[in-house]
Parts: sequence; C-alpha cells; structure tokens
Amino acid sequence: MWGCSFIFIKLGLEFLTPFGVAFVRCALGALALLIYAKLKGISLPKDRMVRFHLWVVAILLNVIPGILFALAETEVTSILAGIINAVTPLMTIIAILAINREEKPKTFQILGLLLGFMGVLVVLGAWKGLGDNPLWAILVLLFAVSCYGISFPYTRKYVIPLKLQTESLMAMQLTLAALTLLPFYLFDGIAEDKYRPGPVLAMIVLGVFGSGFAYLWNYKVMQLAGSAIASSVTYMTPLVAIIVGIIFLNESITWNEPVGALIVLLGAAIAQERISLFKS
Repeated sequence: MWGCSFIFIKLGLEFLTPFGVAFVRCALGALALLIYAKLKGISLPKDRMVRFHLWVVAILLNVIPGILFALAETEVTSILAGIINAVTPLMTIIAILAINREEKPKTFQILGLLLGFMGVLVVLGAWKGLGDNPLWAILVLLFAVSCYGISFPYTRKYVIPLKLQTESLMAMQLTLAALTLLPFYLFDGIAEDKYRPGPVLAMIVLGVFGSGFAYLWNYKVMQLAGSAIASSVTYMTPLVAIIVGIIFLNESITWNEPVGALIVLLGAAIAQERISLFKS
C-alpha cells in the first residue's frame, strides 16, 4: 500500500496542492477509521496528555511528511520519492540512539549507517551532481523521512505503553492531523478545478488505505515487534514504487537509483543487525 502511495500523490497533485494532498489523505483516513471504530464500539481517548502525544505523532508521521512528500513530487518522480523513503529505517536507528544516549552505538550500527548514507549518494548520482532533481526537493524528502524516523521510537516510548486500542489511537491521531492541516487546506488546497476519475480515485485509496488502515496495521506490527521492525516495512516500498512508477506514469529510472536503494536497504539491515557481520 505504501509503495503505491507515491504514484497516488503524483496523481493527486493534478487537482490538489501539496497542502491539499496532505489534508485530503488525512481527512479520508480519519473518516474511515472513525467509522471503523464506531462500528466496533471503540471510543476515542479523552485524556489531554494522551491526545498531546498523539498530536506529536501526527505532526511527525502525517502532517510534515504529508506536505513535504507532495511538495517534493511537484519536481521529482514518484520513483525517487519512494526510493528516498527507504532511508526511514536508518533515520529510526539514529533517533533511537539519540533518545537512548546512555547506549553507545555499536560497530555494526555505525557501519550500517555509513553504508546506508553512501547508498543515498548513489541514488542521487552525487558524482554527477543531482541531475534534474532540485536540491531543495531532495532536502525536504530527507527531512520528511527524518520525521518518520523520530516518530517510531516516540510512539514506542509514549503511545504504545498506554495500551489503548489501536483503532482508537489511530482514529484520534488522524483526526488531529486533519484538524491541524485544515487551515492550510482552506488557505491553499485546490490547484485546479479539474476532477478526473483517476486522480480522485487515487486520493480516495491513498486516504482510506495509505493513511488509514495501513497505519493501523503498522501500529499492530509496532506493538508486536518493536519500532525498528515496524520501520523496516520500507524495505518493500521502493520496489513497489519503482514498478508502479514505470508502468503507470512512464517514469524513467537510471541504473544508480535501484543500485543505491539496494545499498541503503543493506545498510539498514546491517544497522538493525538483520545481517550479522561480527560474531558476538
């Protein structure tokens, strides 16, 4: 689902601004999960501190990345956005190490991080500049995935221990995200008053599933397996993004983009000790 989100964002930009894309996907996701929670008889959290933590997660996971990914895709391909998204596990490791400062980084983590960021340079073709990709677009993509990286350990530390029902948490989180984005949408949300069926359907699927049920599933993975494992869902994302971008948008890809993505994923796997280079 998340692998397809980048092509849906690109299609949504045909009639929405980046603010509009971010708001519509969160609003539709919130609506879907509110209905789902209502049908299951699940109430929303009422505690102010719980809502505050969920609002912080909404900012990190929905609001900022929602705007920035759409903004970057006004200039870069959905394929490149999907590949850069694969940096999320590396950002998660950095965030975990930053939060747990008493824990010294291990050799395999440092090696994995260095290898991962070398992969980013390969993706961007650093030896030949950035090509047709504006520097600002690359920077906002990296900032967006940094927010993703921070959101996973924050959620693990402040939200998961609350032991509230996942449907309640996610419905509240997306509702807070939509309310935060509403003023931006009202200010500048519609790009053109042209609503072709394809882009409209893309935004509906992106909202209901990409921003709704997919996050619900990811929360369940986080509860069962931890933040590092949950963030590794991005291992699959670039592959799907590449395939759908080529097939449906006729986007081009250079050899260094998939090669760099493989290096990024290898670095993430080493940093998470999924691939062991050293005997314990």
